[in-house]
Amino acid sequence: MTVVIDDDGWARADARRVERVPSPNHDARPDGDVPTLVVIHNISLPPGEFGGRAIDALFTNALDPAGHPYYEGLRDLRVSSHFLIRRDGSLVQFVACGERAWHAGVSTFGGRPRCNDFSIGIELEGDDSSPFDAMQYVCLIELTHALLRRYPIDAIAGHSEIAPDRKTDPGPFFAWARLMETLDPALRPAPSAP
Repeated sequence: MTVVIDDDGWARADARRVERVPSPNHDARPDGDVPTLVVIHNISLPPGEFGGRAIDALFTNALDPAGHPYYEGLRDLRVSSHFLIRRDGSLVQFVACGERAWHAGVSTFGGRPRCNDFSIGIELEGDDSSPFDAMQYVCLIELTHALLRRYPIDAIAGHSEIAPDRKTDPGPFFAWARLMETLDPALRPAPSAP
């Protein structure tokens, strides 16, 4: 699969469809800000369970609080991400890359606060206690290549790095070397993640 980011900030892939699920949880980046950071997350809803459409529902403010006891605590949460890579390696996009998705929360990178202003968020369907699927890495590598070709990305970080007091994702099972070593050296930013 080769992924391309179009002029409007939406991904296209030659071998399979990129699903668009537009999220209302975004706004404009501050004037002059372009993506220079990729932030990798993990997410599962309910925690530890994979599959289904609960992540889509969360990012589109349609998650039923009665659907699972855990969801009640998410009732008023308004979050999104630019991308989700499901366990089978399929790619979903919620927010155009030129827009500010609400994925990082209170965060700082390289001394700069408000990482949402200058980052692209990629969620991997997973958690801190399970390895990721090989197909997720295939998709992540292709997507990262596409982002590096389109934007002046100079760093890739985990959510745990930009919000260390609050977050642990993408977690101990994320294979940083697997991502960084397979990127085209001409496109590879200086790694900031462990």
